Amino acid sequence: MTLINWALLFLLATIWGCSFIFAKVAVAVIPPLLLVFFRVAIAGIVLHLVLRLKGQRFPWTRQAFGPFLMMGLLNNAIPFSLLFVGQTALSASLASILNASTPIFTFVIAAVWLKQETTHLHRVAGVLLGFAGVAALLSSSLAGLAHDPVWAQLACLGAALSYGFAASYARRLRHHTPLVAAAGQLTGSSLLMLPVALVFIGAWSPLETPWTVWASLIGLSVVATAGAYLIYFRLLASAGATNASVVTMIVPAVAMIFGITLLGEALTLTQVAGLGLLLFGLLILDGRILRSFKASEPA
Repeated sequence: MTLINWALLFLLATIWGCSFIFAKVAVAVIPPLLLVFFRVAIAGIVLHLVLRLKGQRFPWTRQAFGPFLMMGLLNNAIPFSLLFVGQTALSASLASILNASTPIFTFVIAAVWLKQETTHLHRVAGVLLGFAGVAALLSSSLAGLAHDPVWAQLACLGAALSYGFAASYARRLRHHTPLVAAAGQLTGSSLLMLPVALVFIGAWSPLETPWTVWASLIGLSVVATAGAYLIYFRLLASAGATNASVVTMIVPAVAMIFGITLLGEALTLTQVAGLGLLLFGLLILDGRILRSFKASEPA
């Protein structure tokens, strides 16, 4: 991890952390499913322009579009819809924390169900700690001690589960360049969300939309989707998938800082404890801390 890669990592975490703030502001005015369409369609147009500038061809073939549609469904249409619907009732901070469970679901799907990864003891421990954190996050609402609806929290967890399936399915796009794969899934999700957007377009008045919502929409689509994809793929190429995955642990902290300072949000002690358990589980699942301890032991 060079200094530039660390800078890219924190820049990406900041952008994705801000995406929860952008979404929270935008869903107050734009219907959530319509907002999903705007996000993927605008980001898709931006990435197609980047493809043109780089001289890369996009495969407009029937064979290519099947995987693009499925990836767009699992990685964009379903999770974005669930997150935005959840954020109509949840704070940006809590939504980002619940979304941080994505690596837990990714490992369970890849290792336990699809048998794509090896199961080690430390990974099982990490998964159990992660689910304990999720249980702690839900406990306050289930016990009636918090006003965050359980259905909205389950929607955010459903988004994390969908991302987990997308991570396993992404292997089918390996023969495409990262930029083509990103543009392809955004094109696929735009086509999937278009009929839904036509249903909800009448429930939104562009002329009555405040500039803050327009700014949030541009931030969500151009910066937090198209721009974030470009940064993420550069980070993957230069630092590797393992190092790039650290961004998952930083995003909730960024979202919490901006949620508290800009939106006046607050978390309960139980939710903070749940976040701690979840992040500790992610660290154990990642395995680098354990490897560093072993490396420091005397021979």
